[in-house]
Formats: sequence, C-alpha cells, structure tokens
Amino acid sequence: MLKISGNIFVTDFYKFFKERGLTLEITNSFRKYIYGYYKTHKRKFPFRENTTPYNVLISEVMLQQTQTGRVSEKFLKFTRKFPDFLTLSQAPLEIIFKEWKGLGYNRRAVALKKIAEIIVTEYDGKLPKSIETLKSFPQIGHNTASSIIAFAFNIPTIFIETNIRRVYIYFFFPEKNNVNDKEILPIVKQTVDKNNPREWYYALMDYGVMLKKSHPELNKRSSHYRKQAPFAGSSRQIRGKLLDILMREGPVDISKIEQKIKVVNTKKLKNILDQLKKEGFIDIKADTVKLAE
Repeated sequence: MLKISGNIFVTDFYKFFKERGLTLEITNSFRKYIYGYYKTHKRKFPFRENTTPYNVLISEVMLQQTQTGRVSEKFLKFTRKFPDFLTLSQAPLEIIFKEWKGLGYNRRAVALKKIAEIIVTEYDGKLPKSIETLKSFPQIGHNTASSIIAFAFNIPTIFIETNIRRVYIYFFFPEKNNVNDKEILPIVKQTVDKNNPREWYYALMDYGVMLKKSHPELNKRSSHYRKQAPFAGSSRQIRGKLLDILMREGPVDISKIEQKIKVVNTKKLKNILDQLKKEGFIDIKADTVKLAE
C-alpha cells in the first residue's frame, strides 16, 4: 500500500501511477485517501439524508447548474409541498414555478412535472432503475441518469460532474491540459467503489469542492471547460423576468410585456416567447400570454 497521508502521497502518487499503471495497490490507495478526507470533512445536505428515489430525482435535477447551498433550502420546501410523484404530477405549473423561484433555469421545473406524469402513468409511480429509460425523460442526460441510479439505488454507475472531474485531473493528469472526459471515464470505472457507490461519489464530490478552493485552475484544464456567458441582458434573464410577471399578474398582453421588461429587440422577445411555448411554459392566444396549465 502506498503512503496515503501528507504531501509525500500527493506528490508521489502520479509518479507511481505513471510507472505502474492503475494497479490494485494504486486504486486502493486512491480510494483510501479520498475516504480519509471524507470521514473528516463530509458535507451534510438534506438531500443526502433521505435518499428515496423521488428525493434523489428532485435534488439531482435541482443541482444542474445550481449551487448546493441554494438547492438545500429549496429542496426541503419543494419536497414538503410536493412529497411524491403523484402530488407533483397533479400540481398546476404556476404553483410549481412559485416553489421553484430562485433556482433559475425554469425549464427544469417543467421537466420535473412531465417526468412525474410519465412515472405515474407509465411506471406505476416508481422510478425506473434503467439509465436508458431515465435518459428518455426530459432534462435528463447520461450523467444525470447515472447519478440518479447511483444515489437512489446505490448501484455502481459511471459518470462525471464538475467536482469529480476536478479530482481525477488533479490525481491522474497533473501534467496535461485539455483533458477530455473520455480519458477520465476509464479511470472512474476502475476506481469506483462497487460496494458503496453512493458514498464514494459523495466523497469524490466533497474532495472536489476542497480542490476548487485550493486549485481553482483545475477545471480550466478540461477540454469541456466553458466560461459562462454574462447573465445581464441574456435570454435567460428575460425568460426569468417574463415568467415572474405571469406568476404575479396572470395573462398579459405582449405589448405590456415589452414595456415591463423594457426589451429593445422585439425579435429577440418573440423568439423567447416561441421557445417558451415550445417547451411547455406558456400558452399564447392572439396577443395574450399566460402560463401553461
């Protein structure tokens, strides 16, 4: 077993890995090191306390592009208001939006309602254990589907998210830029704790959060890194303002929306309205806009 504490392990780990490959000794040392940190610095979140399939689905969709601090508070309120798939499937979209407010990316709220409807009508109210089935649901790609299976059912799956990526770049690619996830995935697969994947992925994420503070440059060394566009004046900001108006005031004429949001580009607003209608957020009749039922 390699030495697993102090700077000697951190500085020498890659040397051993490069010379010997991903041996069982190196794999075990890596796991022991990550779990050692997790034992002392484990983060506590309400969505980690009661990992029912419903709770995991809600939290994983909430966590897409949203920080854990904001999700923790919203998760508790949301699941109290909508405690199961049936309740969520029957809730009016307007009520769901009100509970979702503050999380951003409102299409995720629409997706959750649609997913709940599918699960109630087609799967007898039970979340499927199939990655491929989950990927057929709105707003769920391979990584989200895999994380849901791992956290809800403690079944070993292979996926990468921001914090996990950061850990593997730090340990296994310290000398490389433009690291592609295809290079990382085989190592994730070989090092996953098949006996307890849920805790393993929690441990990786928590270590990755620590690395974000101590080594903020790590994710920029990924070929998947993209700098987020400014929020002010973006379509996302206009979408949020528009939905807020509809939640507060009910049906509104398009001309009044233009005045309230102060949109200069009328064509841009029309494109946003068309997209919101296509995604199931709103209905448009004549020149009046309202939230979809």
